[in-house]
Formats: sequence, structure tokens, C-alpha cells
Amino acid sequence: MSAPGPRHPFLDHPLPLAFAHRGGGTAGTENSLAAFADAVRLGYRYLETDVHATRDGVLVAFHDLTLDRVTDRQGAVADLSWHEVSRARIGGTEPVPRLEELLDAFPEARLNIDVKAVAAVVPLVETVRRANAWHRVCVSSFSEQRLARVRALAGPRLATSLGPRGVLALRVRSLTGRVPVDRLLGPVLRRGAVCVQVPERSSGVTVVDRAFLRAAHARGLQVHVWTVNDEPSMRRLLDLGVDGIMTDNVRGLRAVLVERGSWPATGR
Repeated sequence: MSAPGPRHPFLDHPLPLAFAHRGGGTAGTENSLAAFADAVRLGYRYLETDVHATRDGVLVAFHDLTLDRVTDRQGAVADLSWHEVSRARIGGTEPVPRLEELLDAFPEARLNIDVKAVAAVVPLVETVRRANAWHRVCVSSFSEQRLARVRALAGPRLATSLGPRGVLALRVRSLTGRVPVDRLLGPVLRRGAVCVQVPERSSGVTVVDRAFLRAAHARGLQVHVWTVNDEPSMRRLLDLGVDGIMTDNVRGLRAVLVERGSWPATGR
């Protein structure tokens, strides 16, 4: 079965979708305005990022619970004020951006946002509302509870991906055909789930194959695979028929799509 038409404006773009994961993580400045700007200059129109809330409720585009790994400062984001977080430098040079800054800086870009903590849920929905960015944001999470809260607050105007339970049900259904997955997924699809975002393999078990793609497409869900950094894997997944790839290797993915005549990001 071919890929479904878009269920939400977020997906209204030629396939396959190319996502710059954390803006492109190979230069040591992941989730910085500089990284996202570089990806946009290359032609990316889908940017993947993460959000946490500071102690005083400011929503920042940042992956880790703490500043320690990628910045010149230490401490848990949730325990620090925005003033303290704003003094940190990613890779020693780049400030930690607020999500609102990303939405303002790249008005033509679409943001795929992994909500990393329950404290970030309300600020996330409020930020999208203030920016009137419902059409260009998709929210994902490893937490069913966080996704359910996002959907309850925003409704179907905000695109979301399936959570872990939905992915598991879809995978089992694709293998056996016996799980009544539609009973589980029906309300989720009505509330805004438009895609499945998964690794190709998890804990040594294959997730993405033709059966999984058929099961997802039959329910109107696109399949986006993360985080794919080597070019042979990109080619294999594209040949399989995935609808999108998330990568740190933004130049590599662009080169693969250009050579295939399917670089879709700018339409140039």
C-alpha cells in the first residue's frame, strides 16, 4: 500500500520528509539556533527538537535532563531558572534557545517536538498557541501520559505521533493480524495522531519492515524513522518505502535524496 495522503497540514509536503535531528548533531552544537540555521540553509524544512521547562516555566529546546553533556555548565534544567540556563553555552559557544525563538526564527520550518517532561506540556501547548503554529508543529514523546495530556489540551488541531503503546500494538498487528489495534488507536487517531516515529530496530528487534509500513499506511499514518546517520541505511529505508528520515547527518541525507531526485525540502 502506498503512503497515505496528509492527515494534517504538518505533513502536507512532498515525500520523503527530511528531518534535521536536533538541527544536525555532528558539529557538537545540537539544538542550537546555529545548527538549525545551518540545516535550513541546506534546504531542510523539517526540524526535530526536544523541550524541557526551566524552574520558572520557560520552555527551552534542549534534549538532556541536565546541561552537563553538551554545555559549559551543569545542573538539571528543571532545577534552574531561565536566567541560569541562558548563561550556558552549547559546545562552549551557542546559547540554549527557547522554543519560541525557534518558531520565530524559522517561520517556514515545521518543528517535530519531543516533549521530555510533564512540566513542559502546558508551556508547550501555550507556546504553540501564542505563535499560532498549530499547522507546523508535531509533538512526540516516549510517554503515553505526556502525549495524552498534550492531546487533551490541544485537540486535533495539533499533530502528534503514536506513543509507545500504540507503536507496540501496531507492530504486533503487522506481524499477526490478530490484535484489535483499531479499537485502541481509533480515539488516538481522532485526537490528532498522524504518524509513527520509530527506530528501524529496537533492542535487537526489527520494528520497520514492509508489514509495519502496510499496517501504518492502512490507518493513514506516515512512518518516520530515527536516527539514521549512515547513507546505506538511508537508501535501504527509502527503498523500503518509509515516509521520512530523521538524521544528525544532514549533509549525508541531503546528498542521498539529491542523487535519487527526491530532495523535497525546498522545492527548488
